[in-house]
Amino acid sequence: MILGDHSAILDQQDENQMLIRSTHVVDGVLALRSARAAAAREGAIGRDIMTLPLLAARLVGGFATPAGTDVLYPAIQAALASESFGDIGTVAGLPGMPRAALHALDCAWRADLDLSTLGATSRFHDLHVIETYIRDHIPSAHMLPRDLRDAALRRVDLARSLLGPVTLSGLVEVDPLWRPLLNEVARFADLTWELPEPVEQPWFIGSIRKRAATTSVHTSTEASADPKSEVVEALRWTRQLLATGKVQAQHIAIVATATQDWDDHFLAYARNAGLPLHFSHGVPALSTPEGQACAALADILANGFNQERIWRLIRRLPARPFAGLLPADWFAAIPRSAGLRSLDQWREVMAEVRLQRANGDLAEQILLPLLELLARGAEAAGEAGTRLLSGASLAMWEEALRSAPPQAIGLSLQALRVADQLDPASCVVWCPASQLAACPRPYTRLLGLTSRSWPRSENDDPLLPHHLLDRRRLHPVGITERDRRHFAVIKAHTREQLVLSRSLRNAKGGILSPSSLWPSDEIVHKRDRIPEHAFSEADRLLARPRDAGQRAHVRQSQLCWRNWQRPSMLTPHDGLSSADHPAIERALSRVQSTTSLQRLLRDPLGFVWRYALGWHSVRFQSDPLQLDAASFGELVHELISGAIAALEPTPGFARASAVEIDAAIGHASAAILNVWPLQRSVPPPILWRHTVNEAARRTARGLAADDQVRTDTRSWTEVPFGQIEAGDEAPWDTTVAVPIQETGLVFGGRMDRLDIRATGDGARITDYKSAKPPPKHQRIALGQGRELQRVLYAIAVRSLLPEVRTVATRLIYLVDDPATFELKGDELDGVVSEATGYLLAAMAILRSGRIAPRWEQDALYDDMRLALPADRESYLRRKASEFRAASQQLNRLWSAST
Repeated sequence: MILGDHSAILDQQDENQMLIRSTHVVDGVLALRSARAAAAREGAIGRDIMTLPLLAARLVGGFATPAGTDVLYPAIQAALASESFGDIGTVAGLPGMPRAALHALDCAWRADLDLSTLGATSRFHDLHVIETYIRDHIPSAHMLPRDLRDAALRRVDLARSLLGPVTLSGLVEVDPLWRPLLNEVARFADLTWELPEPVEQPWFIGSIRKRAATTSVHTSTEASADPKSEVVEALRWTRQLLATGKVQAQHIAIVATATQDWDDHFLAYARNAGLPLHFSHGVPALSTPEGQACAALADILANGFNQERIWRLIRRLPARPFAGLLPADWFAAIPRSAGLRSLDQWREVMAEVRLQRANGDLAEQILLPLLELLARGAEAAGEAGTRLLSGASLAMWEEALRSAPPQAIGLSLQALRVADQLDPASCVVWCPASQLAACPRPYTRLLGLTSRSWPRSENDDPLLPHHLLDRRRLHPVGITERDRRHFAVIKAHTREQLVLSRSLRNAKGGILSPSSLWPSDEIVHKRDRIPEHAFSEADRLLARPRDAGQRAHVRQSQLCWRNWQRPSMLTPHDGLSSADHPAIERALSRVQSTTSLQRLLRDPLGFVWRYALGWHSVRFQSDPLQLDAASFGELVHELISGAIAALEPTPGFARASAVEIDAAIGHASAAILNVWPLQRSVPPPILWRHTVNEAARRTARGLAADDQVRTDTRSWTEVPFGQIEAGDEAPWDTTVAVPIQETGLVFGGRMDRLDIRATGDGARITDYKSAKPPPKHQRIALGQGRELQRVLYAIAVRSLLPEVRTVATRLIYLVDDPATFELKGDELDGVVSEATGYLLAAMAILRSGRIAPRWEQDALYDDMRLALPADRESYLRRKASEFRAASQQLNRLWSAST
């Protein structure tokens, strides 16, 4: 009796569980997550929320699951590599082939096509070979769609006990693949389709419960300038709804047929505004920190490594398994300007600075094996990802490798999307229209209603075009008809507010025509309109100039703009300052360099920016194809210095033969060829060798111009003076700074070359130029201040070597036939006096406080032009008279032709 009662109780429990169990079938990720959230709110115990493939897997039972991309892509890649093909053999190895093959197979599976029966065309045979290979090589629990459907049909009689009552909730369309299964389920279980109007599905034999259409309380049409403006207006609309306090975020949706034109703008603006915006289709993987780690690794594997790429990779790697092992000072003393494009260069530079690191060679033991792995390139992509990445970044890397070969990992990462970690049940949703049609929201905004997007035009499948297989067999419902149907469903089931939006122009400025679904009347929003609700703080300040004007930096920028527009007044934003300003006095009292004195003469305002305010211009040195003019000049100077240093004191440059000079230049070239890549960015190897050879050729021509040098002359190169530390092999005390007596300025520097006779009564200074010489007939003295350097060197030699009676200073231009311009005797004295006078004038301008920018057309001497207005020429022209008056004492120098 007890056993009988117990059996009756169990039977009653089973019956209760069967009555409680139910299944809701939805379509798309948004509908799946929304339905699960709704079930949780309702406390619906026993309700399963699933998609059609998951329903089939439930009927099959066991561990059966639909085959995902994690098993399909590797199988397709293996099939393309191992099988022989007739029609697609020539393109089987292309990077995009796995993706194209999966797309074609997926379309055929959804259309319920048997590839083995489509005819004798070799294209169908090739795809069938791939399908067969996949079926034979994927794990048995992972089933292809048609196999899963057929297995489910064999167990459909268990539908009532396994599924309970089944409801198709919000599905707009069902692929032909699943239609036989649903009709069979309807025979064994209660199957109801909540079909949204105005959709009709005559093939369905189950029960249909129409979801009645509604009329939106408010419908509007708005036109904006471009996709970016559409995003701004959409976020303003969202903020306006949320500000009422009556609309919750989960009731709002923003949709488009395809989202790529708006994704980046939504990412940037929504984060800036702090709006809860959920990307139901996922965010681009590269917009996440983990995706950036993958991108940094892919960049090195595809393009080779240099210091900048290695830095970027290490900064973005997860703390484990690799980045946390590196010592904190692994980069100590490595020149940040060095290119370091090869493994040998990294080994050499790491060994050279080993003593500068606290842990000795620990950094080398950890970093160099990594570099050896990265040096193998794309073939090491799998191993590199396993060793360097972890967690989400490793998952992204493996997914990207599954969909494309390692050589195309960069393209695969660009197409990869990941979940954005927000819950649609509490967020505004941004999604494709196909997802929203399955679960409409009361407040909806449709973007991109142009002739290109609503509806979209239909394109052929790359592997199964229309001439091989009728388009309607592959896609029974075309994309154009799907877009129209989704539009009709969304419009019919948006209860409260529907806004239709379109762009007047695309992102490139092309005119866009409205969609055929677009109503005749519209509201055009201009970019500079003042909205009722701003979506962010920046948008609010733009809409309310009075509020923006209360910000100190905005008031300052407005004052700056007004001052730039005043043609008859020198203002603080032009360079006006108080007289005898302490910062200027400090800048003038420091030990000057020849470069700073040259800037003082040529650009007094630039001198203030650089030496009084400490501003620096930004120099971009990554991967140059050629050296800029300044760097090439440094290269030539270093070659000259190395060659002369190798010849002094034995046999002496003046006594060396042409063969010895050429050999010295060759040794200097070989040293620079290896050393410079460890110190700065240089062109790629072939171009770098060509650059060094060209510099050596110019060096040889320049040194060959010294035939008249007496044999009793001693030569020095890169001779220092006014330095902090004492140097060796110099004709004077290198720590002594040189005064310019009349001005009170002192300076130091390095001379390119100095020749002194053995008798000590004569000296010659040489300043080498790697540029083209001016015309022979043109006399060069100060050269508008550009050639001040050699005059300063003459002052230094007279001050540091008072016993020298004769001093000559010359310029040698090395391009083509070397040209020499020399100053000596009374002419040199006159130029020294002239330079001193101009330096006094420049100092007087600075101390007066009336400092103005000058019209400098030589970019090498105007590296801070970004500090001036964007329309620099108009600005300088507008204030030309005031600027000329402020710089009157230097105008004669700047306009001189010598």
